[in-house]
Amino acid sequence: MTHRTTTNASTPSRIHLVWDWNGTVRDDLDDHVAALNATLPRIGGPRIDVATYRALHAVPIRSFYDALVGRTITDEEWSRSNAEFLDVLHRRPVRLRAGVRQLMLGLRAAGHRQSLLSLAPHARLLTEVAKAGIGGLLERVDGRTGEPAHSKAPALAAHLSALGVEPGRALVIGDSLDDAVAAEEVGAVAVLHTGGLHSTERLAAAGVPLADSLREAVETGIALLKTRQGANR
Repeated sequence: MTHRTTTNASTPSRIHLVWDWNGTVRDDLDDHVAALNATLPRIGGPRIDVATYRALHAVPIRSFYDALVGRTITDEEWSRSNAEFLDVLHRRPVRLRAGVRQLMLGLRAAGHRQSLLSLAPHARLLTEVAKAGIGGLLERVDGRTGEPAHSKAPALAAHLSALGVEPGRALVIGDSLDDAVAAEEVGAVAVLHTGGLHSTERLAAAGVPLADSLREAVETGIALLKTRQGANR
């Protein structure tokens, strides 16, 4: 786990960005589809394409598997399939979304704080972030340490608490409906990127701003937070 550095969090123009990993910072939609197609047929599921993945992907992930297979899978099938999926995904090269490292560097130079929160297994997440070479730009990196979660909200609340960040000063940048739901539940602002694991049509139902690039997502989110901070003065 990375640890936070000292930053002047009381400055109104400074915010805290919480990045999502899979589908957001890590450009891995195709990797997810490939990993699923390498494992799902073993339990009677079909091979799927990107459009199907983006239309149906959801948490908890086990329910996603049930929907794809067309039945409730057994505990043994779930355990084996999830482990195989993660192994296939973990072996694929870590590709960052274009321009994200430069974007993070610019945000740090501007005095904004940044961290990363994912429902991916914690140890694997730390390894992948290290491979990507962005760990030094993040005050904290948290993945899950138990069974796959039903929601990201509890993890987000704990993540912000560990950082000493008030939720009202936090911007969540993600690519799924759960990112928006988690932000709303804890009182943070969310902006969703349209190029990740959920389709644009599904993301529109979240009722939060959408962006076609991470830079646009960040700029939109910062503007929203500044407006909120101004209204609360």
